[in-house]
Amino acid sequence: MSIDTRLDPLLGYNFLISLYDSTASTGAAVSRIALSPLTPGPVAGFSECSGLDMSMETEDYREGGLNGTVLRFPKHIRPADLTLRRGIGRSTELFDWFYAFTQGAGKRKDGLITLCDAEHKPRVVWGFRRGLPIRYAGPQLNAQQNQVAIESITIAHEGLYQMAGAAQLAAAVGEAANAIGSLF
Repeated sequence: MSIDTRLDPLLGYNFLISLYDSTASTGAAVSRIALSPLTPGPVAGFSECSGLDMSMETEDYREGGLNGTVLRFPKHIRPADLTLRRGIGRSTELFDWFYAFTQGAGKRKDGLITLCDAEHKPRVVWGFRRGLPIRYAGPQLNAQQNQVAIESITIAHEGLYQMAGAAQLAAAVGEAANAIGSLF
């Protein structure tokens, strides 16, 4: 196998999050990913993300005469809450989003979590619908330690999806943006 065809696993440290006003369609999210090279950067890069999972509840049915079998039927899908932890940055957008709810002016947001490769190109993208910040934790400050200040936010949402082909789409649009930029 040559170096050009080698498929190394993606490292789990290069994540970005983007937030947008909630929309009704996933088509809008696809266009956001496609246009991401042309738009302002994401809200934050972060060092840890948990909750990119869903579970399905089932209903068990014990059919008479089949004593050794339990039939299981799908019931509800329950997405886990997302928890994002990141270093303190210059932007206060995550805090402002949470704080707006304390003032009665908060709005749900859709979001995209992008896993980038070592060259910072998007490879895998997860999206969530109608996110609601349910917990915000500021950094733990201690003058006797030299640790990185980390804040976290927990987001409840109404659906998680993974975008297929997002890397190829973003790469194609990025190439188009570079070609347009070279014309000027």
